[in-house]
Formats: sequence, structure tokens, C-alpha cells
Amino acid sequence: MDSLKIEPTPKTPFVFIDSHQGFMEIKGMSASENAPVFYKPVLDWLDNYGFNPKPVTKVGVSFKYFNTSSAKCILDVLERFANLNNSGIPVVINWYYLKDDEEMQEAGENFSEILELPFNMLAV
Repeated sequence: MDSLKIEPTPKTPFVFIDSHQGFMEIKGMSASENAPVFYKPVLDWLDNYGFNPKPVTKVGVSFKYFNTSSAKCILDVLERFANLNNSGIPVVINWYYLKDDEEMQEAGENFSEILELPFNMLAV
């Protein structure tokens, strides 16, 4: 399975998924007016990864901002990891936020609670 890399734009985040290491990084802005179109290849990739995941999957998330449309898509992405974790494949989610950014901290805490998946909340 090939890795997936999507370069950022002013309204979309950087995404890198390394199939060989079992690692995903997503960071930046997610303010696309059509977030489902942007996130579709990511979700498709993750659906395929779920058939043959690495023994441990690590995820780094660092958003400066995301809009409401993106929030649902981000939840869908994170749900794929929660499903892996629930099936016995350990998943480590590192949620990075600026130490003064209470909104991003709360967003990570809310996603973690909704998905019943512990996140490492890391202020930077």
C-alpha cells in the first residue's frame, strides 16, 4: 500500500500517511467550503489501511483552525482510528495545540470523549 501525501493550501491541511510506519500527520488550516471532497481520499486510504494495519498506529494532529464542515470530516477520520483501536490494534493520537488556544484544546478533548479514544493532549 502506497503512502498518501497531500500538500497544504491556504484552506486545506497538510496530510501525510506513511503506510510502512503506521503513521499519520495532519496539520494546518482546514477551512475548505467543500471539506468532504478534500477528505474523501484520506477516508478511502484509511478504509483500505484498516484491512492490513501496522501493529501500532500513531497519529499526530495539529490544527491552527478548522471550520464546521471540516469538523465532521475530521471526526470521520478519527473515527477510523477509534475503530482500529476498538478492534485491538493500538492507536496513539497526539493532539497538538498552542498552549493559549483553548478552542483547539477543547476540540481535541471533545473528539476524544465522543470517540471514547484517549488522546495525548500536548500544548506547544
